[in-house]
Amino acid sequence: MPSMNNVLGVIMGGGKGTRLHPLTKMRSKPAVPIAGKYRLIDIPISNCINSGIYRVAILTQFNSVSLHRHISQAYNFDVFHTGWVQIWAAEQTPQSVDWYQGTADAVRKQLFEIQSTGAEYVLILAGDHLYRMDYSAMAKYHWENQADITVAVQPVPKSEASRLGILKREANGRISAFVEKPKDPAVQDQFVSRDDPARPLLGSMGIYMFKTQVLTDLLIQHVRHDDFGGEIIPEAINSHIVHGFDFDGYWEDIGTIRSFYETNLQLTSASPPFNFYDPRSPIYTHARFLPGSTVEDSKLKDVLIAEGCRIRKAEITHSIVGIRSQIAEGTLIKDSILMGADYYQVEKPRGNLPIGIGRNCHIECAILDKNVRIGDDVVIKPFPVNRDIDKDLYFVRDGIVVIAKNTELPSGTRIEPAA
Repeated sequence: MPSMNNVLGVIMGGGKGTRLHPLTKMRSKPAVPIAGKYRLIDIPISNCINSGIYRVAILTQFNSVSLHRHISQAYNFDVFHTGWVQIWAAEQTPQSVDWYQGTADAVRKQLFEIQSTGAEYVLILAGDHLYRMDYSAMAKYHWENQADITVAVQPVPKSEASRLGILKREANGRISAFVEKPKDPAVQDQFVSRDDPARPLLGSMGIYMFKTQVLTDLLIQHVRHDDFGGEIIPEAINSHIVHGFDFDGYWEDIGTIRSFYETNLQLTSASPPFNFYDPRSPIYTHARFLPGSTVEDSKLKDVLIAEGCRIRKAEITHSIVGIRSQIAEGTLIKDSILMGADYYQVEKPRGNLPIGIGRNCHIECAILDKNVRIGDDVVIKPFPVNRDIDKDLYFVRDGIVVIAKNTELPSGTRIEPAA
């Protein structure tokens, strides 16, 4: 049986990420911070390392500077290790002057680099999902069944079918049909693959393992197909051996502000659905040399606090406090995500507010991106669900107030629904 040394990990660096705007205003989706100190890209890279895949390429294009910086600082193997994590950015070549047009097109444009690695198998991954998975189990399944392509699948209820690619799997494990985001109940009934009435369907997780030669042939033969899930995989079902690998653990697609918000806040519970603390499969990130956080005369309940923070006489409930966060006295924070700061402000600012949250603020149901400056007596309250608003100083997405990176809110600012 082949070894994991024969597998190349290829991670999609994300497109424009419009559904996560304004968090993606200055960064790509995989670079969006999560859980106070990580970034989304840390998840698939860590899964690769923990699975024994030590050659990983990230295909990047939009707003990629911050992602490139994070990867270059976080993932450096020593000189005695043959592994690497590399950035494969979109580029103009004599063969193509276009940017990546989709997931399959991005891989197609990097076929020369893929073939140069000599890897016999390629594992295609998304860069914006939260899950922990041992890819070696999927690889073993792929090899035992002598598959050309293996798709990771997860049981889903019919209510989730309209947001996923749904696969029909036969008794022998082979996938016989595929439909993208079916809304018609009659179509959904045709794709039942499980006896479980609660979760009768199988949804694609966007994780694909290919024989490298099969991947090359498909991308060259179907040059007009730019997407794996919607075009390449459905086409391959008719001509190749395509299997479905079961994964029934926690998996969340961080595709919208609402899903980002709810997924983060779930991590504040005593028993979160996703555990960052697993000693056998840790999630890696940029090693920062920050002091422990200090909390002075404050009341905290269900709060995840990253390192390097200072909290003074505040009340915080059901919230995430990201790295280097500074919270002044008298402030109340509830159901919110504070991403913290990229640096400490050593000198007193001239003309501007200091980075952090001022005194006597009320912040509820909000996402505060990095390096925001919140003055004293600022009020932020939730809007009705499904409400979207764009303003100079703030955005509202599905009722959640989002303060973009580097924004300054003057003292006394009030962001709340009209009475």
